Formats: sequence, structure tokens, C-alpha cells
Amino acid sequence: MLLAIDCGNTNTVFSIWDGARFIATWRIATDHTRTADEYHVWLSSLMMLTKTEATVTEAIISSTVPRVVFNLRVLCNRYFDCRPLVVGKPECRLPVAPRVDQGTTVGPDRLVNTVAAHDRHGGDLIVVDFGTATTFDVVDSDGAYIGGVIAPGVNLSLEALHMAAAALPHVDVSKPARAIGTNTVACMQSGVYWGYIGLVEGIVREVRKERDRPMKVIATGGLASLFAQDTALFDSVEDDLTMHGLVLVSRYNKELETA
Repeated sequence: MLLAIDCGNTNTVFSIWDGARFIATWRIATDHTRTADEYHVWLSSLMMLTKTEATVTEAIISSTVPRVVFNLRVLCNRYFDCRPLVVGKPECRLPVAPRVDQGTTVGPDRLVNTVAAHDRHGGDLIVVDFGTATTFDVVDSDGAYIGGVIAPGVNLSLEALHMAAAALPHVDVSKPARAIGTNTVACMQSGVYWGYIGLVEGIVREVRKERDRPMKVIATGGLASLFAQDTALFDSVEDDLTMHGLVLVSRYNKELETA
């Protein structure tokens, strides 16, 4: 079975793919000091508690936090006796290479999302990922990543407001009852919620204008479904996009080995 690991700036997701579906998915806070032994104790305990019978024979890692990759590699080597593929490394091939400026490093999660979105929806896409940063990935007709946009993430913006302005409290992201807030918390929630809908719609409009062609918009990330409530922009909202992409990249590299 395949162990797919998606390590983001805030959380790391572990999923087990049995060849047809994900039979288990777990999430843990990303911490670069966590050792391979700690990962294994946590992961094996969850597998036992959920009665997940899985023999991991292969693994793939996508990580936006380089310092975490070493211990995840050791986890796979030591406890699952397999050498993991790491998206973004030369030995991990993509179905279509990204077309960006020479020397540019593209985030592994953005590459994986591109592969997954093209597999499900074809080309000419904009993938909006609501993560620690809000990213916009432009996918060409042949499935190549050709660039995008990076904006501050929703929670990051709220945290910046709280840190920079002493009078402003820390608030959660939620849909406000009204656009006009009648207290500080409601005002902040309205500004972030409607502000990000405006940001996403504005950036997508400009990308479509530059590309001068119809483009589907695919949303992913933890807050995608929240913002989808009040915009008709998204053609699809998919929570499992990154994990689907990891399975596809792993399969593609396996096929290259046996070809």
C-alpha cells in the first residue's frame, strides 16, 4: 500500500491508499523537530486504534517545509523499509514539466495540485488553494504548471491584524451575519471574509483576462468550502486534491520504472 504524506506549513496529512481508495487519513501539526521515531509511535498507534490493517510498501512525500523532509524520509526507510519519492526532487518525475522562469523552484504542493486538477478537469484551469498562503496555480491545456499568484492566507491575515494592532482581538474565520459589523469581532470577520472573496474573484478575473480563454476554477484547502458559500466562481471544491495528485505522481513514476 502507498503512504502519501502532504506536509504543509501548518499541518501534515498522512493517508494510506490501498490501490482503489484511501482507507485512512490522519492529520498532525507540522513540527520540524519531530523525529522519525515520534512519527512512527503516533502513526502506528492510530493504525492500531482505528484497526487499519495496512502494510506500507511505498511512500511519496510533498513538503513545503524542507526541514521536515529528512525525518519523514527516515520514517519511511526505517519503519516501512521503502525509499520515498519526494516531489520536487530530480528523481521524482512529473507527467508534464512546469514551464516557469529558469531557476525557479515551485512548491511541491502546487505541482501535485496541478497534476490532480488536470487529471480530473483537463487543462486551462486556475487552482485556488486556501492554505497558510492562498495560492493560485495556472494549469495550461496540456497539464503544465505555468505560474500563478501567492497571497497571504486567511488565518495569517487575521493573525497579523491581531499582532500589529493592540486593540484588535484574535478571532476565528467564519461567515459574518452581516457585512456591516456592529462590534470589533464582527467587523474583523466581515473584512476578512468578504475581503478574501473579493481578492479571489479579482485575481481570477485578471488571470482570465491575461489568458484570454475560458478557464475553470478549482478550489481546495481547508477553508475552500466556507468561501464557496458566497461566490459562484468555483466550478468544483475538492478537499482531497493534493492526496489524489500524490497517488497520480507515484503511479506515474512506477510506470516509468517498469516501462
